[in-house]
Amino acid sequence: MLVSGMQNSNSAVLYTAACSSGATQYTCMLLSYLLEPKAGKENVVMKLKKLESSVSTGRKWFRLGNVVHALQATQQSIHAPALVPRVCLTLANVNRVIYFVCDTVLWVRSVGLAAHINKEKWRTWAARHYCCALLLSLARDLYEISLEMERAARDRAQREQPPSRGPPGCSVADEETEWLQAFLLLLFRALKGHPPLLLDTVKNLCDILNPLDQLGIYRSNPGIIGLGGLVSSLAGMVLVAYPRLKLRTQ
Repeated sequence: MLVSGMQNSNSAVLYTAACSSGATQYTCMLLSYLLEPKAGKENVVMKLKKLESSVSTGRKWFRLGNVVHALQATQQSIHAPALVPRVCLTLANVNRVIYFVCDTVLWVRSVGLAAHINKEKWRTWAARHYCCALLLSLARDLYEISLEMERAARDRAQREQPPSRGPPGCSVADEETEWLQAFLLLLFRALKGHPPLLLDTVKNLCDILNPLDQLGIYRSNPGIIGLGGLVSSLAGMVLVAYPRLKLRTQ
């Protein structure tokens, strides 16, 4: 138990350091994108890009903490009580581990230990597995959101009287508008009442922008990617500082 606690503590420290460096990297990316069109900011933009590159290289040293964190998450997700979260999270964490392996191969190539490695091929593999991991995590989020919306709908039905039917002349467009409003209201109530679910969903949505851009599925400019990475890194630090906000399988 003591050894396990020390491992969890060490991985949490490494994960926090990775999130902090990620916040710095994406802040530099965002600022350089915003300042680049402005005249007289060339030196500042150059310094920001150099800092971004240096921090990006330095983040590679935290890959051990990321791998340990992903392996621990895989072991935990296997024992999830519900089938959908168990399958989604286990497959997501396996893909995340493979992504970190690909990232390690790219790092080995970047430092000159294996110059023969095909950089583009391994980068594409890394982006694919990272994208799959995030899509599976988002599928789990959607499952949890559907459960929360069902719960919110039941609570609303218990508190309120059965809704009266609209007048006979009510158009299909009006009915669709009412349905959309009711759906959005339930979604708002579900996320408002479950901050960990909201935080996890926002983090995954921000994270997926980068691999989608690398794979050419959905192109984003560096400003959007930088903003998404910054939000995701800050969300990661919040999760470490406040473990109760971590989304847990119900």
